[in-house]
Amino acid sequence: MVGLAYDCLANPLGAVRSTFEKAIASGSDPASFDGRDWGAVDLFRHFLFEDDGLTQVPILNSATIRWVQPNTLVRFRGMIQDMLGNEFYVGAYKDGSVWRTNKFTDVPQFPMDTSPDMRLWERRMLYCIPVPGQNSWTESPSEAVMYRSMNSATQQREKRHRLDVEATDNMDCNVSDEGVECSPAKKLKEDGHLQSQESITEGTSSSMIMGPDVNRDSLPCLIKIYDCPESDLKLNEVFEFVGVFTFDPEFKVDKDECDDFTNGFSEDVLVHFPPNKVPRLHCFIHRKLAVHDFLPHSPTVEPKPNLVKEIREALLGHLTAILGNDGVAAHFMLLHLLSTVYSRVETVAVGKLSLNLTCFSKESVPVFGTPLRLAMKNLLPFTQCISLTVDYLNTASLAPRKDYETNRLITGALQLAEGSHLIFDETHLEAGTLNSVGVENARVLKTLMELQKVEYDFKFYKLDMAADIKMLILSEGKSNILPADIVLPFHPSSVGSSEVAAEALEAWRWYLATLRSLPHSIEPEMQKVIENDLVAARQEDRKLGTQDFSRLLTMGRLMSMSFGETSLSLEHWQMVKELERLRKERLK
Repeated sequence: MVGLAYDCLANPLGAVRSTFEKAIASGSDPASFDGRDWGAVDLFRHFLFEDDGLTQVPILNSATIRWVQPNTLVRFRGMIQDMLGNEFYVGAYKDGSVWRTNKFTDVPQFPMDTSPDMRLWERRMLYCIPVPGQNSWTESPSEAVMYRSMNSATQQREKRHRLDVEATDNMDCNVSDEGVECSPAKKLKEDGHLQSQESITEGTSSSMIMGPDVNRDSLPCLIKIYDCPESDLKLNEVFEFVGVFTFDPEFKVDKDECDDFTNGFSEDVLVHFPPNKVPRLHCFIHRKLAVHDFLPHSPTVEPKPNLVKEIREALLGHLTAILGNDGVAAHFMLLHLLSTVYSRVETVAVGKLSLNLTCFSKESVPVFGTPLRLAMKNLLPFTQCISLTVDYLNTASLAPRKDYETNRLITGALQLAEGSHLIFDETHLEAGTLNSVGVENARVLKTLMELQKVEYDFKFYKLDMAADIKMLILSEGKSNILPADIVLPFHPSSVGSSEVAAEALEAWRWYLATLRSLPHSIEPEMQKVIENDLVAARQEDRKLGTQDFSRLLTMGRLMSMSFGETSLSLEHWQMVKELERLRKERLK
């Protein structure tokens, strides 16, 4: 059997070219391929998912950019931070009598002259960034080992190259009785006609090309999307893109052609996203990622009640220890960590459960707040902590805004991925005056807390973007800026240890990522019990309203889910009522 004429990993453009030539040879009209695949994407889909090739594809990030080769197959995992619109490109053209394609690349692989046979096609451009707040444990150990070994190999190659150059320099001039005699190579270098080995070596690593201009702490990527409905990709969603990594430091757009077809848009992209700072990825396949996709070891285990109960008990014990043996706070924290917005009814985000732990101070935050923050980082894929002060509110850019001069969406601190966790530390918030920015930021935070929406500023209008962000507030008294669903005075009685075995952490991460998406229902008999209890509660306290009832129902759902149950039982409803009773006692 004859093998493939190309390597999907090392030479994906060869696969594109081969399948295109095969399609043309079968009699297909190149014009018919505008907006549809001719077999290239199917080939890669088969390689990635049926031949188990996905695990062989390196992930492009700030670590791998040092050694990944241009024009090879890579993956990029990130959040869509901005949608840059569409660009036109020459998708097919004739090289003499032979049809060629420029799909999935920025630079023609063969000579291209202007001719009536050119076919203009269209592709979308997305500006993607690593998921904000993504924690380092989400990188699988196998990938980390591979990255380190490849990075080491790259450094060794670069070191050998430097030694070779130094050795060549030293050997270029030989001392003889007749004086110093320089080799032709040395003379050529002096004349400036000899290229260095680095400049003529094919397959140079991108670290040599990109040098210090790359943002190694948070590598963005310009994703080029082909043949995909716009509804498939939305702002702030997290995707894994698989495609060709391209780089050409000398790539330029012909200004006349740019003006004719793109109104200068491609030229703007080059100015604001230069290839030596923002890599390009021409996407074959993309898939939306959820929280569980970031678990390095994601067992395909059914969340059976017995297994879940054991994990729940261990996690609850861990949270109790971190929270100074405050069992009530630990129970509420567990429900908070499992919460997610699963539905929206008009303006109400159903399923959210924000938590405000009060009785914190500047002195107690290092003792209990810091371990709590570290615990969140170890348990959840995306976490961030914001210290709220008057100065921060007066100066911070929280909501994204549109810059029409650059045609860019400028990100803000609250442009986050679904499932992110935010801790707000209010213990440093002192009396002061909010300026107009501070007042607006306080309003934006309140809207996010109450409605799970962030208002994006498009200068001429505001646009509400739905969010799903878990919010935890640490404060001395009840927060006036962030009105949480649950306000609980924090009552620690000891300082516990937070050391945890790796196996336990993996189990807890799986637990939190899996159970949050369990389906849930309330049987008719249980509905009647809940109705009677809520009526009785209202008779005792006339201040109770629909928000309180909604919160109790959310707690009931989360309590059931915490045990791996998909239906609310009387036992779990009684646990919710007891938790609420204990909370109210602390508020007296």
